Amino acid sequence: MLTIEDHRRDSAGFRYVYPVISRRAGGVSVGINLNVNNACNWACVYCQVDNLTRGGPPPVDVERLVRELDEFLEDALHGDFMAREVPSEARRLMDVAFSGNGEPTSAAEFPATVAAVRAVLERHGLAGSVPLRLITNGSLLHRPAVQDGIRIIGEAGGEVWFKIDRATAAEVEIINGVPFDADRVRRNLQSCAALAATWIQTCWFALDGAAPDATARDAYCALLKPVAASVAGIHLYGLARPSLQPAAPRLRRLDQEALDRFADEIQRKTGIKVSVSP
Repeated sequence: MLTIEDHRRDSAGFRYVYPVISRRAGGVSVGINLNVNNACNWACVYCQVDNLTRGGPPPVDVERLVRELDEFLEDALHGDFMAREVPSEARRLMDVAFSGNGEPTSAAEFPATVAAVRAVLERHGLAGSVPLRLITNGSLLHRPAVQDGIRIIGEAGGEVWFKIDRATAAEVEIINGVPFDADRVRRNLQSCAALAATWIQTCWFALDGAAPDATARDAYCALLKPVAASVAGIHLYGLARPSLQPAAPRLRRLDQEALDRFADEIQRKTGIKVSVSP
């Protein structure tokens, strides 16, 4: 059966569609993987994608994606998928989430796939009850096509989970493998929030035996305080599955108490509500 530790993209035998049990969503999340070549424009040290490379995805076969999603939803809604593959406490569809093995908004077909997935949900009578979600690093929000896709998500009542792990240039270079520009992150975040309900998602862990220090925590809160009114909240989460990147031995999971303390600090300094998934 599926577990929160098992996020294999091929578990259902499809190219683009994969079911997982999401601890943050609280049940079965139907993943849409547009980056089937394991390529991403970021290189996060905690990433669970094997053979991760830099770059973007190959062309997406939207018709095949639609067939796969139709087939999976038919099995989940009317077949024995839930009884066969899912523990009893998680047998509910929570969302259809654009996530996968890289940055989904890097696909040229991103807006077309969002529109197609929305139509599939409507056809299965799930519009309004099973939301569309996008899990993104937010780096491509300046692209009109990306904004078009997120606008469709917003119009469908869905939401975006926007990655911000750290808030200093040195930390972001180490954790995410990219340059950091605080003003650009805020602009992209506000652009996203204007198009769809937006949650910040933050992976919080120890590196080389040390948890993020007071300087790191202060910088994080200072980055987000000016945009507090724009966002729905923060998903603060820890390491649940092992990294498959070279830096994996340097990472250590923080306990519930450490995450709760930081969540309290964020709420006190920014006013943003925080949900914690250790």
